[in-house]
Amino acid sequence: MQEQDQADKLAREEEERRAEALPFPKVRDIRVTSPWRWLGLAWQDLRSCPIPSLFYGFCFAGMGLLITFVFEHAYQYTSALTSGFLLVAPFFSMGLYEISRRRERGEACALSPTTVVWKRNAGNIGVFALVLMVIFLVWARASLVVFALFYTQEMPNLSGFLEQILAFENLEFLLVYMCVGLLFATIVFAVSVVAIPLMLDRNQDAVTAMLASVASLFKNPFTMMMWAFVIVGMTILGFVTFHVGLVIAMPLVGHATWHAYRELVEPLPTD
Repeated sequence: MQEQDQADKLAREEEERRAEALPFPKVRDIRVTSPWRWLGLAWQDLRSCPIPSLFYGFCFAGMGLLITFVFEHAYQYTSALTSGFLLVAPFFSMGLYEISRRRERGEACALSPTTVVWKRNAGNIGVFALVLMVIFLVWARASLVVFALFYTQEMPNLSGFLEQILAFENLEFLLVYMCVGLLFATIVFAVSVVAIPLMLDRNQDAVTAMLASVASLFKNPFTMMMWAFVIVGMTILGFVTFHVGLVIAMPLVGHATWHAYRELVEPLPTD
């Protein structure tokens, strides 16, 4: 047992030394139309590995439906938790990144290896997960505050709330809620666009991975803006189908994120 513990310790120390020796990821300029190519590659991943990909899609949809039914008559919690769940979606999409990675390498795309992929760089992924969790908790509190300050009508159930939104009732609340949500979504998008794929692919540290994500956004602002709009559009499509559309939308976004990372970040000479 002691010999095994010693071997594990030496392996971790070796991984830490390799991570410290990694250069800062070099971000490339890419075309504005690249997101459509990523989605095309994502569709190929989904068709080639349907069972593991759709497993994660059903997980996203199931969580959304569970939150909706549990808080049907308290939509201030439903909206905060559902949208907040999608704020931490980059963390829950690790299995989808791994499916694309394994397919790229010609490896089998079985489900079981993707569920424990976080072990490959557990420490740094844990730090990143903590960052996302803090953002999630702050967003949840901010969402409730916006409801308390700006929602002036009686709180309806889910269908009544959606009717009010579609009819643009309580417009002040709608504008403020969207602005606050956009702020948090922008922060998460900026720090996560290539962060977890980078940590999984190279065992990169969390801080460097987040900085590389921010650099990707600033170096390709129009492309990243288009990619963000695509993600938002697919997410809304999932919402208006009462989360059923997330079964397909989330796997596509997850697989496409891996291909975005591969195009945005220049590979190491040994890749």
